[in-house]
Amino acid sequence: MILVDTSVLIDFFKGAGNKSTRKFKTVLQQKIPYGINSFIYQEVLQGAKSEKEYDLIKKNLGTQRFYYLKDPIDSFAKAARIYFDCRREGITVRSSVDCIIAQTVIENNLFLLHNDKDFDIMRKVISLKFY
Repeated sequence: MILVDTSVLIDFFKGAGNKSTRKFKTVLQQKIPYGINSFIYQEVLQGAKSEKEYDLIKKNLGTQRFYYLKDPIDSFAKAARIYFDCRREGITVRSSVDCIIAQTVIENNLFLLHNDKDFDIMRKVISLKFY
């Protein structure tokens, strides 16, 4: 199963053609199970340019499979640990939300489909599976 990151969804909705959006099209065509998490849902929604676009995104993404963190406290501590471990290795993760997304992937044993360099650099420190 695949967690599709905000970076892919935004590019896909904008009609951008890149490696990640082509992979996402394949996921859709082959009906490979995928989903998002609440943080991805929020990030995509907050990028809406109009009320109409907001409503359309909300309707479409609201029907997707959602993956959740397993524990309301420990999971966030583990996400913070990802940030801490990366920083200790001299790696700056630009978004703490990306650490939460990475922790969601780890806890749910998912593959991550992304177009965000933060995940590539995190992978030097933690075990992330990419699609």
